[in-house]
Amino acid sequence: MNKFTTLATGITLAVASIGAFAQVAAAPTPRIDQREANQQARIDAGIASGQLSRREARRLEREQAQIRAAERQARSDGVVTPRERRQLERMQDQASANIRAALHDEEVAHRR
Repeated sequence: MNKFTTLATGITLAVASIGAFAQVAAAPTPRIDQREANQQARIDAGIASGQLSRREARRLEREQAQIRAAERQARSDGVVTPRERRQLERMQDQASANIRAALHDEEVAHRR
């Protein structure tokens, strides 16, 4: 029974330390995360309404994936510098403009 208690305590400490390390290693970017969620919701709404064609949706989704990759890279060292933050915001500004343009152009999804 004593070995089991020691093992359980060791596992608990290991899991707790991993969680603490993850919190330290991941720099907080709440504004960037919120904009990313808002842009994804706009894309999803455009798909649902038929305002976005499949091609447009794929292009916009790829752009969102590039932003997420850039954010992961910026956060990888545990600190998002002001320069990295500005770059991410510029990428999101461009993505937002691309979403708006795609939603308001003449191209629509063809329903079957």
